[in-house]
Amino acid sequence: MGKDLKTLPLLPLRDIIVFPYSVVPLFVGRDSSIQALESAMKTDKHLFVSVQKRAKTHNPSENDLYKIGIIIKIIQLLRLPDGNVKVIVEGIERAEIYQYVETQPFLIVECATISEEVLATKDELLELIDNARKVFENYAKLNKRISKETLERLQKIDDPTRLADIIASKFSLKIKDRQIILEIGHPDERLKKLIEFMSSEIENLQVEKKIRSKVKRQTEHTRQEYYLNEKKQKSSSSSGDESTNEIEELQENIDEKDMSEEAKKRLLKELKRLKMMNPMSSEATVVRNYIDWVLALPWKECTEIEIDITRANEILEADHYGLKKPKERILEYLSVHKLVEKLRGPVLCLVGPPGVGKTSLARSIARSTGRNFIRLSLGGVRDEAEIRGHRRTYVGALPGKIIQSLRKAESNNPVFLLDEIDKMSMDFRGDPSSALLEVLDPEQNFAFNDHFLELDYDLSEIMFITTANASSKIPHPLLDRMEIIELPGYMEEEKLQIARDYLVPKQIKENGISKLEVVFSDLSVRKIITRFTKEAGVRNLERNISSICRKIAKDFVQNGPGNTYRITTKKVLEYLGPYKYKEDEIRETDEVGVTNGLAWTIFGGVLLTSEVTLMPGVGKLIITGKLGDVMQESAQAAMSYVRSRAMNLGLAPDFYQKVDLHVHFPEGAAPKDGPSAGITMVTSIVSALTRIPVKRDLAMTGEITLRGLVLPIGGLKEKILAAFRAGAKTIVIPHENEKDLYEVPKDILKTLSIIPVKHMDEVLKTALVHEDPEMFMAKLSEPILPPDIRYVEHVEK
Repeated sequence: MGKDLKTLPLLPLRDIIVFPYSVVPLFVGRDSSIQALESAMKTDKHLFVSVQKRAKTHNPSENDLYKIGIIIKIIQLLRLPDGNVKVIVEGIERAEIYQYVETQPFLIVECATISEEVLATKDELLELIDNARKVFENYAKLNKRISKETLERLQKIDDPTRLADIIASKFSLKIKDRQIILEIGHPDERLKKLIEFMSSEIENLQVEKKIRSKVKRQTEHTRQEYYLNEKKQKSSSSSGDESTNEIEELQENIDEKDMSEEAKKRLLKELKRLKMMNPMSSEATVVRNYIDWVLALPWKECTEIEIDITRANEILEADHYGLKKPKERILEYLSVHKLVEKLRGPVLCLVGPPGVGKTSLARSIARSTGRNFIRLSLGGVRDEAEIRGHRRTYVGALPGKIIQSLRKAESNNPVFLLDEIDKMSMDFRGDPSSALLEVLDPEQNFAFNDHFLELDYDLSEIMFITTANASSKIPHPLLDRMEIIELPGYMEEEKLQIARDYLVPKQIKENGISKLEVVFSDLSVRKIITRFTKEAGVRNLERNISSICRKIAKDFVQNGPGNTYRITTKKVLEYLGPYKYKEDEIRETDEVGVTNGLAWTIFGGVLLTSEVTLMPGVGKLIITGKLGDVMQESAQAAMSYVRSRAMNLGLAPDFYQKVDLHVHFPEGAAPKDGPSAGITMVTSIVSALTRIPVKRDLAMTGEITLRGLVLPIGGLKEKILAAFRAGAKTIVIPHENEKDLYEVPKDILKTLSIIPVKHMDEVLKTALVHEDPEMFMAKLSEPILPPDIRYVEHVEK
């Protein structure tokens, strides 16, 4: 026993043993045990747990408990309505009771951790670890409750202590045998004992399997002989006789199938009708097809759900880089699901641009919970019957996509992904989005009624997840049933990390060049990201990396082994050709009438330059650049604001009657819309009219009102990153968006000067190159009386 003593509350357990590295839920009802838990919660949440020698002992004393137990940590504590407490604990390390400190109101002990020393040599230990894995794998083949993920996890563990304790926690043993394993202090001896227990259990399971197989073969043989005898006794092989055999077979299947009483009564009624029909009639075909569909559905067949939050987090981190907020929300969702027996919470809706990992996130959720995964694409669905099914009035009638997918899933509790839910449409055949309301509403889907089945089918065990590119295109009643999780897309640094850790190794392997020395430099990957792709996700990035790998494979096949394939920016140009996109860059000099604006697109933030020029004219306002209605209205509001401030700006009140203003946004082929270019256009117009240049290294975003107020905008993080990439030093943002700066990486914020503004006057003071900014600001603040407006009545003489 070690010398380091710890004083901890003791929690006696009746029929469960906690091993290190395992997370276990415990239900506590005894008053003394609840007090021990409360005492631990007030300190460091650590307790000592030991199992009782007799489970029936209500108030165990020193002699009723094993001396060797486990130090645990409380992860979560939940009080139940019946007064009991549900607590989730994690095993930390083995320990032995040194002495009992207190017995009332609960047991407190001094315990010492047990040092775990390996006795075997290194070679013996490696052989022992390999043998333990193989024996546990053989046991898992006979015991279907062991998941594939558990086996994969064990293959990665080389620590004998961790391996032995995880196997012990997953292996079915009696309490006394578990205590024996717990008390073995040497990991190698513990592995030997586990191999002995597992080998014995494997022999028992193999014997049981042989007995079941033998009984099954005998039953099948008896049934086959009975069938052949019956066939020989019949003198005729008419279609009516064949139909009778089929009906008998259907009768057996109905009797054996576990389904709702309503469904069983309906099938027996349909079977009675089928007996009276001509087997060759079309109506008999429809009835037979109906019975087959109902029998094929997984009415009560469910997979065993195993929610391990630690494992779920590991799977999400392994499958996806970044996406911190979506991952946190998914883990919260799974944690509640683990604590609540039947979850009836909101349906998760993953919203984001193409290629950001929405579908693969849903697959990861299925993997982490042990559920089957089924995907249904709703893109282009416009018929209500696609969801609810067709009426059984013709031969080709089928159930809806929901029921069809459940037949493929072969379980009644899969993760059901409804992909592209914003791509549904409607026509004269009905509105499929309205049909989905019943599917996704937890208050209704326990009795979903398909037009083909005409039976209530329980969908409440299914974990529905939906995806969309834009939440604005999802019908509002449907959106009300869902919780939106935004996946905004990846930043350049995140794409670089994803390419380095996932995409490059994957494409090197898939293109057969794993044995070659292929190295992508970070600079070359950045060039692919910025100059060959323009997306929020990483699909095109992966395609370009794949294209380079294919060219390397071709070169290797044609020319044989060569030197190291080091992909530089020069090689990227050689393999992929000229750059497809130009990088946003700020101009080299301060210019009149040209302002750097910022915009958000589905590909991320971009620099959007606003240009204004003056021409002699009669007051026309020309707006070009393929702008949407909102942006054109922002231009008119900007002009109205400038006209209202003309005298403060040193302009003649009727200046607009003598000139035409042309507002233009370059890249005229790209559609642009949104209110956030308001202050950009005002700055360009004022600069053009006053001939004061705009600072070249300044960018801005914000909506303008007629009174000059600057209103908040969206996509601030993406816009600031775009300004940073282009080389801007100062960024003007709405004051109300200052709270959103926490989303921007801190190392980027340190290099920028962020100026929050409330009014357009502050923008002009910051953006224009003034000789005396304070005097300019004072002039803008001078009260200007409105012109005297008189109504003159014209009388015809």
